[in-house]
Amino acid sequence: MNTDLKRIFGPDGALAAAQPNFRARPQQVELASAIAEAIADNAQLVAEAGTGTGKTFAYLVPALLSGGKVIIATGTKTLQDQLFDRDLPRVRDALKLPIETALLKGRSNYVCHYHLARTRDEGRFTAREHIQHVQRIAAFAERSVSGDKADCETVPEGSPVWPLVTSTRENCLGSDCAHSKECFVMKARREALTADVVVVNHHLLFADIALKDDGLGELLPACNTVIIDEAHRAPDVATAFFGESSSMLQVTELARDAELEQRRKAVDAGTLLDAAQSAGMAARAVRLGFDAGGGKYLRADALTRREFVDALDRLVVDVSALADELERCKDRSEEMPGLLTRAKIIAGRLSDWRDDSRADLIRWADVSANGWQLHATPLSVAEIFKKQTEASARSWIFTSATLSVGGDFSLFTRQLGLENAKSESWPSPFDYANAGRIYVPRNLPPPNSPEHTKAVIAEALELVAISGGRAFLLFTSLRALRQCAEVFPQLLKERDLDFPVLTQNDAPKGELLRRFRSLGNAVLIGSQSFWEGVDVAGDALSLVVIDKLPFASPDDPVLAARMKHLEEQGGSPFMDWQVPQAAMSLKQGAGRLIRSETDRGVLAICDDRLVTKGYGKVLRASLPPMPFTRDRGEVAAFFDSQRNE
Repeated sequence: MNTDLKRIFGPDGALAAAQPNFRARPQQVELASAIAEAIADNAQLVAEAGTGTGKTFAYLVPALLSGGKVIIATGTKTLQDQLFDRDLPRVRDALKLPIETALLKGRSNYVCHYHLARTRDEGRFTAREHIQHVQRIAAFAERSVSGDKADCETVPEGSPVWPLVTSTRENCLGSDCAHSKECFVMKARREALTADVVVVNHHLLFADIALKDDGLGELLPACNTVIIDEAHRAPDVATAFFGESSSMLQVTELARDAELEQRRKAVDAGTLLDAAQSAGMAARAVRLGFDAGGGKYLRADALTRREFVDALDRLVVDVSALADELERCKDRSEEMPGLLTRAKIIAGRLSDWRDDSRADLIRWADVSANGWQLHATPLSVAEIFKKQTEASARSWIFTSATLSVGGDFSLFTRQLGLENAKSESWPSPFDYANAGRIYVPRNLPPPNSPEHTKAVIAEALELVAISGGRAFLLFTSLRALRQCAEVFPQLLKERDLDFPVLTQNDAPKGELLRRFRSLGNAVLIGSQSFWEGVDVAGDALSLVVIDKLPFASPDDPVLAARMKHLEEQGGSPFMDWQVPQAAMSLKQGAGRLIRSETDRGVLAICDDRLVTKGYGKVLRASLPPMPFTRDRGEVAAFFDSQRNE
């Protein structure tokens, strides 16, 4: 296999012949060889590949050559679509392999004929814009082959119409649906069953694993190899899917649907209407048990609030009463059994949340200005995930640019129970010594002081003037982001600097990036969502400013519980968990800067702790190996040298 791979990835190989800009890279061949070996041995491989290694082709080639069935899971839908529409066909065609491929997403991504027809008939929307959205989706469903809402370009992804014209596992009618033969979800699953390579996202993969753990069957077909790309996200996604939650939205939607069904099919069942309305009101009353601003609370802290406890007890009673009414009406329509199932699940989860007998679960509440969620989160997902990875003879490949801290993979492997996995790292082929500089400003206020953000903004202004715009200003909190967004345009104007300013949430992420690239000298102000999965190669991005080291909030109840457990086990919560997590997050943010072999730029980290604290060495070891400076004059000299080249 290695000889074949060297030939395929070589300067005269199949990939070079099919890709005009293809470059042969030793790291890519080594990575592909390690993946091929893991596939052949049905082994587990944790593969960290630096930016520019070409990891997508490195796993696609051995996966397609293996001859087995392969599932590839990505962290984002954007990469999922890119992989399926662009990269996978290119490799398949270059290798001239008769490979059948399929794209499979979660239910909420496909138009549901039943719910679309019901929404049109009931006329739920009165705003002209939303009525037009329903009409456009109906026209799309008529002509679409896949029913994937990502292909419906005339309706925004955030339209409130989408949840009412797609299905969930709870409200799908299954084989009883009159539209089952034309169902887009079932069509996608049938294609996935027969395909050689199926492209999914992390959410669908872990939803499937969670269902298997509950003994409820599987969404994804059996396969020989699972490849998890953007694997640094996997522990958090697994945590979300291996836990349980209930929310105000779930209850109010259940109440609304039950009320609509009563008016539609059981108009004489007045007690059902009363029960639905009572449950909806009880759900809203739970929110009143907390302060106006909300927050995150461990179960023990939440239960000290008498108003919350009383409202929660009332809600359990009312949702159970709604379930009883739905039981009496379950034969009145095709929707009633599904509503009954939803009511029983919600009532059960609300009751279970009051029970604190399981030490392996962290029970906590997340309260926002407009709602609440009650979570039961696993203290660790390692054993659950390990059971799945070792349940059958198949290979598991985990790959990302950020899986280790200074070459140590222990945090990632411990989180997912991958003690038996082989871990390897391949450095980026980029010439970082000449590509850029890492700059830590002197004399900034401490990162926890009120003056810090103002000082970062002032420093960023000087750096943007030096770089000629072309900058990402990345903040670890939304408050700091908003503070910068409020003043930065005026500060530029006062300095006669004519650089366009783009701010997160001014437009969809993809649109902001398109504008940023096309403008060529813009300043984009963003937060965590722009720290990863964002690719701006070329001169449009030459400066990345990070306001402070990305340590997770100590107010996070899940983190607090895990830190306490780690300490009880004799570990160091800060050095064994928080520092490695911050290092990987910082590495992701830093990775936005140099995206190609010709990119040049400066990474500015406005946090003295990177230099003054002992753990700063661990964090610096995770950054690209660019020359380090604390002198802004050296930053200016670097940009001057780039302009003179």
